[in-house]
Amino acid sequence: MLNSDQMRLMEQHTPIVKKLAFRMSKGLPANVEYDDLVQDGMLGLIDAILRTTKSTLTCEFEHYLVQRSRGAMIDGLRANDIGSRLVRQKMKKVELVIQRLEHQFMRTPRESEIAHALAMPLNDYQQLLQESQNYVLISLDDIVGDDIDDVLNYLDVCQSTDNDPFAMLERLSLWRTLSEALQELPEQAKMTIRFYYQDEKKMRQIGEKLGLSESRVSQIHTQAIATLRARFIDESSTPTLLKPRRKARRW
Repeated sequence: MLNSDQMRLMEQHTPIVKKLAFRMSKGLPANVEYDDLVQDGMLGLIDAILRTTKSTLTCEFEHYLVQRSRGAMIDGLRANDIGSRLVRQKMKKVELVIQRLEHQFMRTPRESEIAHALAMPLNDYQQLLQESQNYVLISLDDIVGDDIDDVLNYLDVCQSTDNDPFAMLERLSLWRTLSEALQELPEQAKMTIRFYYQDEKKMRQIGEKLGLSESRVSQIHTQAIATLRARFIDESSTPTLLKPRRKARRW
């Protein structure tokens, strides 16, 4: 419970947290809510206030609370980052197999071929796809990795240069690669991607349109995302095209 002095400090510095959340939200995908950033940032502010003393309540306090609030926002982003680390590790193996099979077959591999290459029964592979139903084209870890300092430093760059971490999707070469990969997907996968992202339909609704179960649509979606991601893996198995610029773009 905050005392009156601490409550006064919180009210005094709340605008700083809101400003920080607004600047950070400009560098994040649209599904990240500004209000959620503010809520997490306020937890950081409260933590900073509880940790401070009269001797530390100087001009340095503002810098301290910004660091604590920003750190709390990053913690919130990581906690809500779609797809657990374990899921990403499993799906990374799938991406590498897809990439290898595409080079081998000169086409998009089938689920059965991927399962065979993974030494998994088809049912087990489809279960993995089902468990990974929230797998996304680009995740927070793709942008900055695991180091919290990298996260903070990169968001600082985004704020100072007005660059969006997802601005790499504006790169002509990546758009071309993504477009080509979409066209080469199996028909059901293309329709699933279109219905889900363009028409914003639920998996159940897509299943009704395609005459498939909701779980099967989820599997097709995950398979499609893994296939698209596999296109951005280079020879060193690092998805470099998913890494954003760290410098301001020159025109």
